[in-house]
Amino acid sequence: MSFKALHLNKSIIKAIDEAGYTEPTLIQEKTIPFILEGKDVIASAQTGTGKTAAFALPILELLFNEQDAPKKGKKVRALIVSPTRELAVQIGKNFKLFSKYSNLRTTVIFGGTGIEPQIDVLKKGVDVVVATPGRLLDLHKQDVLNLDYIDILVLDEADLMLDMGFIDDVKKIERLCPETKQNLLFSATMPFKVEQLANSILKTPKRIEVTPTSSAANNVSQVLYYVPKRNKIELCLHLLRNTIKGKRILIFRRTKFGVDKLEKTLTNNGYLVERLHGDRTQSERQTALNTFKSAKVNILIATDVAARGIDINKLDAVINFDLPNIPETYVHRIGRTGRAGQFGHSYSLCSADEKSYVKNIQQLINVQIPVEDNHPYPLDPKAKPIVHKKKGSKYKKGRKGQGSKKKKKRWY
Repeated sequence: MSFKALHLNKSIIKAIDEAGYTEPTLIQEKTIPFILEGKDVIASAQTGTGKTAAFALPILELLFNEQDAPKKGKKVRALIVSPTRELAVQIGKNFKLFSKYSNLRTTVIFGGTGIEPQIDVLKKGVDVVVATPGRLLDLHKQDVLNLDYIDILVLDEADLMLDMGFIDDVKKIERLCPETKQNLLFSATMPFKVEQLANSILKTPKRIEVTPTSSAANNVSQVLYYVPKRNKIELCLHLLRNTIKGKRILIFRRTKFGVDKLEKTLTNNGYLVERLHGDRTQSERQTALNTFKSAKVNILIATDVAARGIDINKLDAVINFDLPNIPETYVHRIGRTGRAGQFGHSYSLCSADEKSYVKNIQQLINVQIPVEDNHPYPLDPKAKPIVHKKKGSKYKKGRKGQGSKKKKKRWY
């Protein structure tokens, strides 16, 4: 199928051609006709399947006839709510790319940066707003952002939005928009909470499921290394020196503290590294991402939340320094590499306490991940997870220490 067959107008087709896209992906092919018909949609699709364009293209088509209002007279007609700043920026770029040959204007608003420039852009008039929930509600409260004319509301990465605690904000935003609007909900996974949210806001939606989360990327080779927890950093350095020397690598850690710790170690060993997590300011995160994308550094260490939805071209490998306890997260992680016809590699370091995670991951993807035993820090197959027991007080309960028995001078 071609994009022309999806009944998009010439100026959008021209922008698509110039961006180098020849034919729609499966999610685009299935979703675009329903959105153009004005139907509510609930779609399950991983990042990397082209889902941003699946809603951006039909939204631009639907707004195309409204585009010639003078700037000041423009009303916000489409609202896309995104859980993270990075993802919002990514979506904004897509809208600007595809609306290149129209007068439709898009702006991206998020917290962690100055509010005044965002207020100025909104006052000048825009057609599409891509926003994170917190800053969106701030601007609405200040009467800068009017949601009374919203025709289309998109909730992107709904599962992550709920995981990050935005459920009440999302419901509030939905209530602030007109009842007559068209609602589109996109989510990588469909847990019960997302289903509940969908049932509460969508009207007889069309359901679309593409590349269910259980299918791991076919063009990514996966390798598993069993290693004692204390030796993970040494094994990571061993891989960087020997197996994936000089490649562009994204390393996942479970915590912000873990990201910072590994970054220090790799920097001390002469590697050019950047880090991405929620405790860094927006400008720091953007700088880190740009530095990695422009190949000034070849290693990026990130938490899952910070890296969700980020598109990095020509990524050679992913290292799962800490294995995720949610099997779907593993699929998202390794899907960062091996995109757009490229081939990628995934290396997972598993300590004794993460063995159950491997079992759950393999059940989900229905693949036995090959194990590499030939490395300097093998894990004893009989090794048990380390259990840290809390030490009790050395004093028996109810007994006073010697210090408290001595007569003390009281101030009263």
